[in-house]
Amino acid sequence: MTAPAHEISAGAGQPPVLLRHLGRTEYRRTWQAMVDFNAARDEHTVDELWCCEHFPVFTLGQAGKPEHLLTDLGIPLVKTDRGGQITYHGPGQAVLYLLLDLNRRRLKVRDLVTRIEQAVIDLLAEHAVAAARHAGAPGVYVGPAKVAALGLRVRKGGCYHGVSLNVAMDLSPFKAINPCGYAGMPVTQTSDLGVSLTLEQVADALARHLETQLRREQ
Repeated sequence: MTAPAHEISAGAGQPPVLLRHLGRTEYRRTWQAMVDFNAARDEHTVDELWCCEHFPVFTLGQAGKPEHLLTDLGIPLVKTDRGGQITYHGPGQAVLYLLLDLNRRRLKVRDLVTRIEQAVIDLLAEHAVAAARHAGAPGVYVGPAKVAALGLRVRKGGCYHGVSLNVAMDLSPFKAINPCGYAGMPVTQTSDLGVSLTLEQVADALARHLETQLRREQ
């Protein structure tokens, strides 16, 4: 993507990370840009975080089951190459894509998932919101309600896709799906949890917490 980038602190001995704000983007175009970025990467490619929000779209993971889309709302359904089942992206949701060289960072996928979840948990804790993981269901939850979903794709040692955090959006399209494959799972968002940050502020804060997790010792 051609959006301006700035380097965020990498920490001593850690590879640098560039942060790009893409604005509101069309999902297919952004996905293809991630695929192209990862395919072109070499040992000198700098890792990047892409912050964006998407026009309304349902996305279905590589092994996702179409029957988890319960109602046709006229919103496009895109079968993508990330892990996980079905989720919804739309305006008012902060999406952060992590384009990382996992080999260079000596990170395993499970460890990266844990770090992404922890970044969301730490962000919410700054605003007195107690969030947690649920065993066997990747993502971040406040009580029974999901506030953040994640899915990754790893190819040739590089990863892409990432995490979506509900901020201030129309949550009704989630009622048309089994979120992440779980029937009846409630969803929530930061604006309903007393977090008085704009979408841009949430995206910046989450990028900061992700950067902290990336430079954390294993």
